Amino acid sequence: MKSATGHRATVTAGVQPFSLPPRCRSSWALEVLESLDMEAMLGTVQAWRSSPPKFARAHGVGVRPSPSDTHVLLLEGFLLYSYRPLVPLYSRRYFLTVPYEECKWRRSTRSYAVPDPPGLFDGHVWPMYLKYKQEMEANGVEVVYLDGTRSREELFRQVLEDIQNSLLNRS
Repeated sequence: MKSATGHRATVTAGVQPFSLPPRCRSSWALEVLESLDMEAMLGTVQAWRSSPPKFARAHGVGVRPSPSDTHVLLLEGFLLYSYRPLVPLYSRRYFLTVPYEECKWRRSTRSYAVPDPPGLFDGHVWPMYLKYKQEMEANGVEVVYLDGTRSREELFRQVLEDIQNSLLNRS
């Protein structure tokens, strides 16, 4: 991919899941910070920051680094802004907002190996989303809010344009 500055950009996405094994959490605890190995995630982000090409090679991604490369690491998940040691490492932060009914409908269309028990969304998933969103706002974490009812393509274009503008303003 070419960046807005004309430089080649290496994008590393899909950092390995950091979910703790089921024996370390309850099946109802997937939307809480304690269900993730945040120290491992922090170590992984720090390893990537120290040498993106070396990190990519160690994870099976072939790269031919160039001095003009721009490296971008994308992390996703609404819990990412609740682990304070990670927050200052993000140069851009986005938060996808989805209305309750839309979120509930999307969750109901997902297919899991073990289906959600009745009442999980209303009793746990949605309250945890609201809790961590409120904590993020109370802690003053600056984010760009994205309208989750827009298409994936529109959201991708919005974020890509924002990142490209950020890179242009940096150089």
